[in-house]
Parts: sequence; structure tokens; C-alpha cells
Amino acid sequence: MLDNLKITPLYNCYKEYGGKIVEFAGWAMPLQYQGIISEHEAVRNAAGLFDVSHMGEVEIKGADAAEFLQNLVTNDVSILKDNQILYTLMCYENGGIVDDLLVYKFSDEYFYLVINAGNIEKDILWMFECKDLYDVEITNSSSSVAQIAIQGPKAQKILQMITDINLDDIKFFNFKTDVLIDGIKCIVSRTGYTGEDGFEIYTQIDKIENIWHKLLNIGSQEGLKPAGLGCRDTLRFEACLPLYGNEISKDITPLEAGLAFYVKLQKNSFIGKEALLKQKREGLKRKLVGFEMRDRGIPRHGYEVAVLGVKIGEVTTGYLSPTLKKNIGLALIDIKYCELETEIEIVIRGKSLKAEVIDKKFYKNNYKK
Repeated sequence: MLDNLKITPLYNCYKEYGGKIVEFAGWAMPLQYQGIISEHEAVRNAAGLFDVSHMGEVEIKGADAAEFLQNLVTNDVSILKDNQILYTLMCYENGGIVDDLLVYKFSDEYFYLVINAGNIEKDILWMFECKDLYDVEITNSSSSVAQIAIQGPKAQKILQMITDINLDDIKFFNFKTDVLIDGIKCIVSRTGYTGEDGFEIYTQIDKIENIWHKLLNIGSQEGLKPAGLGCRDTLRFEACLPLYGNEISKDITPLEAGLAFYVKLQKNSFIGKEALLKQKREGLKRKLVGFEMRDRGIPRHGYEVAVLGVKIGEVTTGYLSPTLKKNIGLALIDIKYCELETEIEIVIRGKSLKAEVIDKKFYKNNYKK
């Protein structure tokens, strides 16, 4: 089953820590090590260490790099200073989402994009399609970069033990280059996908194993645990962070997904702007909401949402929340039913179970501003 899958430079470390390996976006990745709940709780209360080397990295260089990106993505790249990071989306002309991504600015002529593992080939093809006459060079660096993320309230304390700079100097959504971690040169950023404070470490693929082992060795006394894809999903879900293929896709616009903050319609132009302006002008027909089950049952991705037996949408993500101990979910539903406290039904194994629309910010994020 796992034959012919791509592997990260940390693949051999998974079994050493008890990793249960599954297929994810064409990669062999750890679903869990000791268990999804214990890893989730480690990140919320201490720290977790994730292998995210499967993510894609794309370098954009050239005289028109900033101008090219300003047209390619929905957010305003012009506000970025060197060593700052921007969360944004790429859209098709019809407003559907190509991908969500992070933009790292090294200089006016050099940017670094971090994209989703399952979208690497599609995204790069799209970038080349949008290149037109821009003076830019687009390079897929994914295979030469390894990336790990340490997340949780003790992440800084643990990483600081083997880092040569004061990590307080890296503010939220900023990064530093040439940081020495256990003597190894790295890029270190402070973003995260869990709702907790934390750091991403980028380095050469032949160096990442040293840092992985060192962090787990020194961090174990602080409660650091290796963490897999399972808790990565429960953590990002509680923090209401979107996952491509669930809350966002080619068939969902950023406005429908509740991501209007990252769409700067006042920009001169960007791909998808006209479609999104039209959608805003005419009003949304559906929207992403949070909900809580009132009857017993755990909602899952793809389950039907109904009112009085009539389908009004689908669940995008649902879980028994490890932090809140409640059965909650996100769903894309008809705009008429999006008001808080609206009663809806989730169809689970053929049965309509009661649920209620609630604020989708299930968990208060603990980022260090």
C-alpha cells in the first residue's frame, strides 16, 4: 500500500518513535506516534514536533517578482518588508481557489512561497501560466528543502536551548535567515498551523535529522512529543484554519470560506478579482459556518447538512474536539441558514441528527504577537 510513495528525509525516524505511516497527498507520512489525543494535548499544553518536509517551496526571483506576485495572489504583497511573511490565496479567474500559501519576502526581487504538498505540481503549472511577460524566474525548490515545525506554549523555550539568536527577535509572521540551530544553518520563521505559538525550521535535507533528534532529546523533559498528521488536523480545525480540499478548493471562493480579510479588493488587479467583486456585490449564496451537535454523533467531512430533510450543504471538517470535548464541525451551507443558533441537521449514517450553528472560532489562538 505504501510502495511508490514519496518519502521525506525524516522517513526513517518515524518508526523509531512508533509512527503509524499512511498515504497523504502521494507521501508516506506519520498519522500518529503515541496517539492523536496525546499528541494534540502535548501541542496545546507543552509542544509537538511535526515533519512538514512534504510541503512545497517555490522561489520567485527577478526584477518583476513583487509585481508578479501582486497579480497572482489575493492579499497585498506591497505591504511586506524584508523578512516578513504573508498568508494569502491564489485564485482562478472565476474566484475558485488554486491554493492557500505563505509568501516569504527576502527582498523586492526574491520571494519564497510555501504551498500545500498535494498541490505542488498544479500550483507551479498555474504560476507558469500566469507568468506572461513578467521578468521572473520560478523555481521549484521542494526537493532540496527539509522543514519541521515545533508548536506549542513551550516551543520557544525548547528551541532556544540549541539556537544562537534570541527567538524573541522573531515576531509573529516574521523570519530570520542564517540562524544556527545546533550549529546547522537554518531559516526560522514564526507562523504555525495549530493555534499555538511556534516555529518552522528550514534547512538542507541531509541536516534535518540531526535537528529532529536533538530537539526531541532536549525537549522530552519539557513534554515535547513527535506529532503526526492526525493531530495536525484536529489542532488546525479547532483554530478554524482551512485545509485545501475541505474548507477551500477550486469550487469554493475565499469569500465563501470566510477568508475575505486576505482578499484585498482595493488592489489594482489580481487574478479572480472581477469574479470576487461580482460575488460580493450580488451577495453570497453560501458560507462556511461552525456548528455543534445537539444529538449524539460525530460529524465527518462530506456528511450532508439539511433543514427539514432538505439538503442545504455539506460538512467540510468535523470531530470530537480533543480540547473542547464536544462534537463540532465546519460546514459550507446555504446563506439563509448561517445565523448563529440556527437549528440544522447533520445526516450521519442515514439518520438526521440535530445540530446548531455556532461561532466557528472554536478555540482562542495563543499566538505571540
